[in-house]
Amino acid sequence: MQNAKIIAMAGKGGTGKTTISALVIKYLLEKNLTPVLAVDADPNANLNELLGIDVGATLGDIREDMRTKTPEGMSKHDYMEMQINQAILEATGYDLVVMGQPQGPGCYCMANSILAGVLERLSHSYKFLLVDNEAGMEHLSRLNLRNIYKLIVVSDASSRGVTAAKRIADLTASLDVKVEEKILIVNRIPDNMPEELIKHIEKTVSESDLKLGGFVPYSQPIFEYEAARKSILDIPNNADGVKETMRILEKFIGNP
Repeated sequence: MQNAKIIAMAGKGGTGKTTISALVIKYLLEKNLTPVLAVDADPNANLNELLGIDVGATLGDIREDMRTKTPEGMSKHDYMEMQINQAILEATGYDLVVMGQPQGPGCYCMANSILAGVLERLSHSYKFLLVDNEAGMEHLSRLNLRNIYKLIVVSDASSRGVTAAKRIADLTASLDVKVEEKILIVNRIPDNMPEELIKHIEKTVSESDLKLGGFVPYSQPIFEYEAARKSILDIPNNADGVKETMRILEKFIGNP
């Protein structure tokens, strides 16, 4: 099998990026574009909650554990690699690994390096690799993910959000990341979009390499699923917000 196609998700906090990430996984599962490996690279990790699964150890936990618990006769590198492999959560059609965040001082350098190696090997076993990033997207370069199939940037229905989405998309150049296609999804839109906002979105897209994926309306069913901690994977495809998201994904991902 060839390396997995990488779908990178990005967007500033509060845009519903992680919800869209969960819906991307739902789309891939329903189209039988499996297996999928999902990496929650946002320090405020909650993708697992939207997927309805519990997380044991995160990469941040493993990093802290490695400080004091390296078994005798095993290098820190080998121990951490073993721990990362054990931390991969297995589900039907997809697996999940959660980066989390370090609890103490120091950086992720060694942890990222080891995880990058693990992901490189694992990528041959998956059809798609989905990375739910923080807004800065530094994890893409840290994990050596430099050839992105689709970058999906999620904005809220505001001029500032759309401008931020453009800045996020532009970051790929400074990170030396090659992206086949960049897609803007404007999420949680009101019933009546202000004309000025529509013009701003059109102007932003015309002045960037973003393609306008579409507008996803506010969804009461999604809100209720999230409030009840129910898996977004089980939400009906005709629910508000879900139907439009699936249409966008069908257009830009299809069935490659």
